[in-house]
Amino acid sequence: MQEEHNKNINAEDSEQEIDLLELARKIWAEKRKLLKWGAIGLVAGAVIAFSIPKEYTTTIKLAPESTQGGGGASNLGALAALAGINANVGQGQDAFSPQLYPDIVSSIPFSLELFDVKVTEANGKSKTVEEYVNHDLSSPWWSYIMALPGKAIGGVKSLFGSDKEDAEEKKPDSFHLTPEQNGVVNTLGARVGVDVDSKTSVISINVTMQDPMVSAMLADTVAERLKAYVTEYRTNKARADMEYAQTLNDEAREDYYKAQQRYANYMDKNQGVILRTVRNEEERLQNEMQLTYTLYNTTAQQLQMAKAKVQEITPVYTVLQPATVPLAPSKPSKMLIMVGCVFVAVVACAAWILFGRDLVAAFRNSDDKNEPSVKE
Repeated sequence: MQEEHNKNINAEDSEQEIDLLELARKIWAEKRKLLKWGAIGLVAGAVIAFSIPKEYTTTIKLAPESTQGGGGASNLGALAALAGINANVGQGQDAFSPQLYPDIVSSIPFSLELFDVKVTEANGKSKTVEEYVNHDLSSPWWSYIMALPGKAIGGVKSLFGSDKEDAEEKKPDSFHLTPEQNGVVNTLGARVGVDVDSKTSVISINVTMQDPMVSAMLADTVAERLKAYVTEYRTNKARADMEYAQTLNDEAREDYYKAQQRYANYMDKNQGVILRTVRNEEERLQNEMQLTYTLYNTTAQQLQMAKAKVQEITPVYTVLQPATVPLAPSKPSKMLIMVGCVFVAVVACAAWILFGRDLVAAFRNSDDKNEPSVKE
């Protein structure tokens, strides 16, 4: 039984080898057709590759300061303790994680803030980001063909629309965007991105544009805007506390100056007078001046601690890789596109030789056999 089983396995293997050899011979017999299809694929790949506009990518890498640990916060706390103030600065974790940076950059309000940014193209022309996206970004020729139906419908709608509404320039509003503004926002969302390394927390800002100068300038602007956004968020509460401390200190200083002036005026008017009532009033004014001075001194210390707290929690970013004008395009990869098109063409030709031609012949034969019965 075992010998018969082995013989069957060997027979099946030999049949598979024979089938593979037969398929290889069948394909080799049509090698000219394969070469022809490969040449067509190469030409098609070249047309596609050279029709896609060049894209340039600028990358900026930032390393944010670590929010863990408490070296600086403990020193600041010790300074506060010497002043008699209990300031829990730097306690707890930062609620604004770098993992949220990609969501910030891709948000509609952040994209709208980039509309009025001035950029300069490689040819020296200066314009806003909105103007560049709307008028200077080009697409492959087939995208214009695919967009013709939509443009035709839009042209028909414009005939029945109001000219005043089209003529008016609407300020970008995140609550209600126009179709053009929404298109710019989507384009910026696709071309401006942020990646955060979960291990090192290094922030990579990538901007891809068809002009290398625009790509570098916009990447630098995005980095500065992102740092400003995060700084404002993290220091918002501390700056509000500092402004309140400044108000209290100004009021306390004014009260102290007034009490000091009242005391000085009273002493000038009552020099040499030894009456008890005069001494009592002098002591009262002196105590009032001392009280206002103590309050002024305390608010001044609190103001200094509030300023130190703002400085302490202000994030610091180390620029690991600054914005530089890219010299070579990042995409498209022309060679990869052409090789892919040649591969697809050769595989399609082989599939036609092995299976497609036989299936079409079988389908035609079945139609020929069914013709008499249909006529009857």
